Amino acid sequence: MLRGLIKGDNAFVPTAALRVAVRSGVDVAALLVTEQGRVRGDADIVFHGAPAHVSGAVRLSPSADGDAGGTVWLDADLPGVEEQIARVLVVASTEEGALRDARGLSVEVLGPDGATVVAYEVTDAGPETAMVVAELYRRSGGWKFRAVGQGYVDGLTGLAVDHGVDPDGEPQEVAEQPAPQAPPAAPAPLRRPTRDELLDMTEEQIRALTEAHAQARAQAPLPAAPAPEPRPDPSAWTCGPVFKPRTASGRDNDVITENGLPPGPVMIELTVTGPGYTGLWPLDDSNTKRSSIVSSTETDFRGRVVTSVPEHGRLRLRLEADGPWKLRILPLAEALRLSESRLESRGPDVLLHTGGTADAVFRYKGSSNFIVYLYRLAGHTDPTRLPKSGGSAVNEIGARKETLPLPEGPVLVCLTSADGPWDVRLKDVGLHSGGQEAENAAKLPAPRGARAWLRRVRG
Repeated sequence: MLRGLIKGDNAFVPTAALRVAVRSGVDVAALLVTEQGRVRGDADIVFHGAPAHVSGAVRLSPSADGDAGGTVWLDADLPGVEEQIARVLVVASTEEGALRDARGLSVEVLGPDGATVVAYEVTDAGPETAMVVAELYRRSGGWKFRAVGQGYVDGLTGLAVDHGVDPDGEPQEVAEQPAPQAPPAAPAPLRRPTRDELLDMTEEQIRALTEAHAQARAQAPLPAAPAPEPRPDPSAWTCGPVFKPRTASGRDNDVITENGLPPGPVMIELTVTGPGYTGLWPLDDSNTKRSSIVSSTETDFRGRVVTSVPEHGRLRLRLEADGPWKLRILPLAEALRLSESRLESRGPDVLLHTGGTADAVFRYKGSSNFIVYLYRLAGHTDPTRLPKSGGSAVNEIGARKETLPLPEGPVLVCLTSADGPWDVRLKDVGLHSGGQEAENAAKLPAPRGARAWLRRVRG
């Protein structure tokens, strides 16, 4: 870890798509909370039963194959976090034993280039079974990371209630003297001890309290799973391969070669530091340049574009750049999801629309070409190639406001040329009519509520 914090420390992090690694084999969740420190509802809980937030900005993935350390990855696309969300809490919990038994419990934040930005190792865990390990929070127009390390001896239930999560009437221990008006069989909530009371309790009393909560949760019946929403989800795509992202870096002109990729359309994320011309071309098997996918004179170029991996799985790219560069090869599932919240960025990019018919309102602040292509994925069954775009949906020059009507999703919205800042939001979003996309969504794990998280239901 390149930069370790101690409990209570904080540090600025890039306002970018970050990856958060939580190590030590614990259960991991994320809570997206408002300025008041509370979730707006069950949808703001990201856990293994509901591994992606509805905004697409926070996603959870399990340990990688062969990772003996039990690392869980949390993807946090900070520019895509909704404006109402002030903090993203990283939560760790254990189903058996206490967090003090989780050796090497730590959080590490990696930047878009894969380098460590900041890290925190928990060294003082005790009998707690749940903990807010760290948080990403807004500050001074950017984002910061804080090493929190706040544990809860009464487990996920105590942590959940503190952050506005409704356990949905989960049965709990009956009070010794129930109110006379209450029905005899109605359980009363188990009172949570204060912090001062907890400090005065012995380890045996703490263990008994923890077991009482665990027994109450075990006896609670599982709720019926809600019906899936009749619209597609990014993870239900049938277009484009899914693979672990690849990263390369260098300086000035170069040829980048990546072997062993699954064939099909992929995203290329390129960042070049410094002024000068930036160009990027795929190379065919005869080492001949194909059509350029990047051509820009913007200083400090940043952009994401689409290309295709050949059937043999060997992708070669010719790069022209003046200065240091970093390149990532990503699956299309990493595309930013469009919503009614404003999304701000600069340079070419790849966006995803999954709802019903809608209008995408773009505001472009550059002085050169602004070109947008649409790829309608509904009903497209060939994962090795994109459908035909039908030509550019927008092709203009200079700063402008453009409203683009979108068909029902899933639709890939590719900004192939956009030298300069831009923002976009959806308006007049209609309900999805269903069809094949609804069938795809039905194959996904059904969305789970707060009780499913507390019961550790997995999709």
